[in-house]
Formats: sequence, C-alpha cells, structure tokens
Amino acid sequence: MAEPMRIRATMAGDAADVKVLMNHPMETGLRKDAKTGQLVPAHYITEVTAAVNGTPVLKGGMSGGVSKNPYLGFKVKGAKAGDKITVNWVDNTGDKNSADTTVA
Repeated sequence: MAEPMRIRATMAGDAADVKVLMNHPMETGLRKDAKTGQLVPAHYITEVTAAVNGTPVLKGGMSGGVSKNPYLGFKVKGAKAGDKITVNWVDNTGDKNSADTTVA
C-alpha cells in the first residue's frame, strides 16, 4: 500500500494552483544495494492523472529518471473555490494511489 500523498489547491487569479507531493521511492533499477551488491528492482510512477469534479484535466507520464517523492505543480483554468481536485498515480508494479482536496 502506498503512503498518502500531500495535496493542496488554492485560487490564484482565475486558475486553481495545485501542488502535490507524491510519496514514492522512484527506483530506476540501476542502483545497487550497498549491503548485498544486488540491483534494487525498478519501482517508479508511470502515469499521473488529475481531475476537477470528475472531469479529466491532466494526464502525464513519468519514468525512473524522476527523483524520490516527486513534486507536481500545475494550474487549472476555470476551476472555482469549492471544486474537488483528484490526483491519481499508477506505478510499474501496478500499485496505485489517489488523493483529493477542495480548492480553497
């Protein structure tokens, strides 16, 4: 089970400013374990999606080249205070996580 994400959305002019911290190890599969010398298996987020009140507004991909606990920030024009923002991710092992917040 994935650790919870931290998500925040605030109005900035005519757009909602969304900030998400995704807790994930983001292993490339190329790093060796210091104790065993074995390669640490690849484990990274492959897809991120976001929706406002159930309507998709963002779909993006990631790979092993992204650092541990990636931060994602984006703006959504047309969102209003009180709208529900939902962010989901899926990783290469099939693990999933979701978080939502209300635009303040």
